[in-house]
Order: sequence, then C-alpha cells, then structure tokens
Amino acid sequence: MNATLTDAPSSATRVDTDGHPDRDELMLRERLLGAPASAQQKLWSWFGPLTVMLIGGLLRLWDLGRPHQLIFDETYYVKQGWSMILYGHERKTPANMPEPDAFFTHGQVPTVYGTEPDFIVHPPFGKWMIGAGEHLFGITSSFGWRIAVALTGTLAILLVGRAAWHLFRSATLATIAALLTAFEGMEFVMSRTSILDGLVSFWALAGFVAILADRDRSRRILARKVAQLRRDGDWSLDAKQRLAGPSLGLRPWRWVAAVCLGLGMATKWSDGFYLAAIGLLTVFWDLGARRAVGVRRWLSATVIKDAVTGALIIVPTACLTYLLTWAGWFHSNDAWGRNWAASNPTTKNTGFAPDSSLFSWLPDSLRSLWQYHIQMYDSAESITSPHTYQSNPWSWMAQTRPTSFFYEAPAKGDQGCSVTECSKAITSLGNVSIWWFGIAALLVCVFMWALRRDWRAGTLIALVLAGWLPWFSYQERTVFTFYAVVFAPYVILAVTYCLGLILGPATASLRRRRIGAGVVGAYVVLAVATFVFFWPIYTAQVIPHDHWSWRMWLPSWI
Repeated sequence: MNATLTDAPSSATRVDTDGHPDRDELMLRERLLGAPASAQQKLWSWFGPLTVMLIGGLLRLWDLGRPHQLIFDETYYVKQGWSMILYGHERKTPANMPEPDAFFTHGQVPTVYGTEPDFIVHPPFGKWMIGAGEHLFGITSSFGWRIAVALTGTLAILLVGRAAWHLFRSATLATIAALLTAFEGMEFVMSRTSILDGLVSFWALAGFVAILADRDRSRRILARKVAQLRRDGDWSLDAKQRLAGPSLGLRPWRWVAAVCLGLGMATKWSDGFYLAAIGLLTVFWDLGARRAVGVRRWLSATVIKDAVTGALIIVPTACLTYLLTWAGWFHSNDAWGRNWAASNPTTKNTGFAPDSSLFSWLPDSLRSLWQYHIQMYDSAESITSPHTYQSNPWSWMAQTRPTSFFYEAPAKGDQGCSVTECSKAITSLGNVSIWWFGIAALLVCVFMWALRRDWRAGTLIALVLAGWLPWFSYQERTVFTFYAVVFAPYVILAVTYCLGLILGPATASLRRRRIGAGVVGAYVVLAVATFVFFWPIYTAQVIPHDHWSWRMWLPSWI
C-alpha cells in the first residue's frame, strides 16, 4: 500500500445520483481496505462467530459452580468482590480466623470480614465485576462467584472472531478464530475461575477490536473525502489540501477503545502496555493511509491531525475511566490510605513525591490515592515468595509449566470414585495444539512483516509482545503461565493467519484450495480433539488416577 494514486483526476469520475460511492471512492476504498466484501460474507462473519460463541458459552456455563469451594486465587478476589458490594472497598479478614475460606464457602460470610480495611495490589474494577455477579446470584452461590468471568470469556469468543474479520476479511477465518478461542484450554479455565486475568484479557481485546473498527471507519471517511477533493479539483500537486489531507473527525471508536482500555487498567495495570501498543498501532495505520492516498506531507499530517488528537482523546479518557472505578474508595471514610493526606500535609519540598509542595494544589483525596498507588507498585514488585507452580516467561508459549488451580485425590467410594485412587483437578493448561503451533505461527508473522510488510502480521506480533515482553523484566517476581491468557487471543489470531496462508487465496486453483481446506480442517479437528481429551482436568472431573497421568505429557506438568 505504499504506492500513491495518480495525480490527475480520473475522467471517468462521476457522482452517483442514488448516493452510492463513485468510482474514485471505490478505488480508494479498495486500496485502503482491500476488496469489498459481499453482503453474504458480512452476514456469515457475524453468524459463524456468534454460533461458536453460543457453543463456547454453554461449555463455560455448564456446571460453573463446581467445585463449591474457593480455588487458587479465588480466595482473594471472590471475597474482595463481595467486600466491594458491602463496603465499597476491600476489608481485611480477622487475624484470629483460622479457616476463612471454609467459613465463606459454607455461607458464614459476615464473619469473614473484620472492621479494618485491606491493602491490595490491584485496582478495583475487576472485583466490582466479580461482586456484581455475587450480588445478582447471591454470595452463597459459587455460580455467582464466577459468572462475571464466564460471561466475559464467552464474549471474548465473538470478539476474536470480529478481530479476525477486520484483519483477514474472511468469514471462514473469523469462524475458525472464534472456534479456536472457544476450545483454547487456558482461556476456558480462566473463564471459569474467578480471578482477574481473564477480565484483563477481555478488556484489552475489546479495545483492540474497537480500534480495528476505527481503522475501517476512518479509512472509509478518508476515501470519501479524498474522492470529493479530486472531483472538486483540490487534489493537484500544488493544492493546499494535498499537503496534509482531510481531517477524519472525532472518530468515536477511539473513545470506545479508550474506555475499554481504561477498564482494563482498572482491573490490572498491565493493560497499560496495551494502551501504549494500540495507540502506536493506530498512528502507524494512519501514516499508511495518508501515504497511500497521496498526501504529500503524510508524516507531519498524521502527527498533527491524527496522532496528537488521538493522544488527547485516548489517554485522558482512559485515565478518567480508570479514576471513576475508584468511586467506592473515594466515597468511603475508612478505606486503606483514604486519609493519608490529612496526616501528611504538604509542608516540605522533598522533590517529586506525594508529600511534596508540588502536589499541594491537589485535593487530599487524590494525594492519598497517589500515595496508595506508590505503595501498590512497591508491593507488587516485591512479590518474590517461591511457589510450586511459578514459571519463567520464556516457557509460556511452550506451556511447559501450567498452573494447577485445584487438585484432590478421592479414594474409592468417595465422590463417585470407582477405583482404588482417583484424581480431581483443574489445570490451566493451554491447548497445546494451538500454543505449540502458535510458536511457528509467530515466526511466520515475523517473516511476513519483515519481508512482506504485512500490517496484520506486524500488528499481531506487537500485541503478543505487549502482553508478554514486560514480564521478562521481573525475573525475581513470582509469575505464572496463566498470565499468558492476556495475549492468548493474538496467538490464536496468528495461528488463524497461518491457516489462511495454508488455505490459499480465493484466486488459487481448485486443487490448491481443496488441499488447503483439507489441511486446515484437519488442524481444527485436532485442536477440538485436544480440548476434549483434556476436558476432565479443565473441569474437575473425578477420573482414575491413571487417566490423569495419561494427560500429564511432560514431567513439568505435574
């Protein structure tokens, strides 16, 4: 798309009287967005992923409340979610309570919370979402504990399908991407476990789909406006309009992306890397669009008309959205650190610090919140306690150390066990048919971006790195493989991209397309079959211990 259109207006240019785009506009659209899709393709691009989403949703909601006990980090977030509903902030469990999880699970919820506020290391919005499900279904319902993450995990299936449509313009690939998401093991487990990482993944993905929608919309507007300028004779080499090109307006999808990313950061700060990555991607896309239509000063025009305005929309909107999620903390009088500023007036000039006179103009509530954030960052960085299932980020793509969320060993006659020893497990193991092929798929993306300048490949690499690369700087911190769920959608899209290459273009020979379809179909069947095989250890099914051992392919999985 680096070539520019011819300078002279086309003699064949006409304005259609029925309001349809004229020839110039259609040519520009095709240059900026590719060949137009038919109405049937557009319909299937929705129908296919929606159908898959319903299937994936049924799998996620089936027996969601089992086991009726807090598993892994649910011990924090389920209780904190209900605390948000009751008090607007997190409350600490009394120090003299020996088994708070058991009290909570058996309905003795009021005894779990003391009178002191709890210090936490993650912002509140994800816990508000969990608490909303608990409020809707009742705190004694383990289904209610997990419904928020299950619904967002279900919607993520559709969002991946929509992302695939925007990227590849193929209803078939959009449906395949949705299908792989529905049957991706780690995403499935994280959609049935009430912790924050699945929610973080969802909001980043929603922001990405919104910015893809903005890319399509803004390029259609650019094509229409440039075509109009060409008709009016204002697109010659010496025309002022040709220097910078037209403005693209307010671009409402940018606002949607900003809100989604703000909610993601309000769940875990790590979504801030996606705010940066998606912001840069949209700038590069605008650069390419203005250059493709023949804008002479495309670099400076993009910076002034798109990048600066985009930053002024996206960053403040995301930050304001983040701040609003702290409403419960602002409203309270006894949340952690709420009154810090009152006890630490700005009387000393100590530099750029919360108690500096530089911050004296801020309300006490914001000064207190800033200090709280400093404490949150220091605490999160210091989480270095060894854990049996911790893993190095280098191993995440290969899934060599999945996290065991839950394990019991029922004896014969217990919980339906009919042999000497059984296993009952929930393991956040990714679908290895997807992740192992995903390693090769990312290498293909690197090749296609470096040598072919395929924007789709570059986009997927950037989004995988945004979720993965930051963790390499925390080699001393306790981290887990399931953190990779944040960039799992983009691994799936990279796999889908390669499947599209295997399938071949629509212009390929019938024999080539049949071979490609056979290979792609076989791979999709393999991915679904792999998920079915590991289903018992995704959903805490009671199975003979030998059957559990069959599923521990690597010693490091145990």
